[in-house]
Amino acid sequence: MKRVVSVSLGSPRGDKTVTASFLGEKFEISRVGTNGDMRRYAEMLQELDGAVDAIGLGGIDRYLFAGSRRYTIRDADKLARLVRKTPVVDGSGIKNTLERETIEWLQREHIVDFGTKNVLVVCAVDRFGMGEVIGRLAKSVVYGDLMFAVGLPVPIRKWATIKFLGSLLLPIFTRLPFKWVYPTGEKQDQITPKYEKYFRWADVVAGDYKLIGRYLPTPESGALKGKTVITNTLTQTDIEHLRERGAQTVVTSTKEFDGRTFATNVVEGIIVTLVGKRPDEMLPEDYMDMLHKLDWKPTVRRLE
Repeated sequence: MKRVVSVSLGSPRGDKTVTASFLGEKFEISRVGTNGDMRRYAEMLQELDGAVDAIGLGGIDRYLFAGSRRYTIRDADKLARLVRKTPVVDGSGIKNTLERETIEWLQREHIVDFGTKNVLVVCAVDRFGMGEVIGRLAKSVVYGDLMFAVGLPVPIRKWATIKFLGSLLLPIFTRLPFKWVYPTGEKQDQITPKYEKYFRWADVVAGDYKLIGRYLPTPESGALKGKTVITNTLTQTDIEHLRERGAQTVVTSTKEFDGRTFATNVVEGIIVTLVGKRPDEMLPEDYMDMLHKLDWKPTVRRLE
């Protein structure tokens, strides 16, 4: 049996292990939370090195992108370099392929007509494939990178601005302690309503659920009523939070296993294992070819 393990900085409450078969290969897929404990995270990576087929960096990105430029997050890179034998993935290969294709698929299948929608993308440098395609297809876009990731109440409305600001800020941003800029551990379970104006404005909210969920508007506000949320890594609790707030449709780019959608790093671990290449050898066409062989389609869930 192949084993893919995602080691996460998130809470252990989100831990899950399932088995599944892909192209005749049986997989055990696990997510293990370390509650924001970097030392324990590092220990687990070293314990798993050579014992599993792929390790996913969960709750932390190794790479962020602005246009075609890639920036390495220092804290994540230090962790990844502790692993000597097993392939380490952070989901960026999936964000550049499957998430990009998810938006195209939703448009092509007439599930979401982006040309008539206002879209809030909570952080485009994290979901760069999704952010770029939405910028091309949507009626209007607000990129919330400065709001949701930095805490500055400044909306960005053009993809070109994301690329420009990314080239200025990401070299600094990626050297900061990761816990300063992204919720870890128990903080991932805390909801502090914020930016209601932009949730209310949007017809579609897209991006990393840890950032969406951190600032969800209250159920009483009605700011999510009838909206579509395009995201990933949802637990049943997350789905209930969206249902309580009146969200109409939830789309995840990855499949659901036993009531749970796993993160992009898990999907990338599965793909890399099936292809048999190291992550740095993988090309976009390698991901897409394998995803087509698996007949992988987004999961669309109607909540009302």
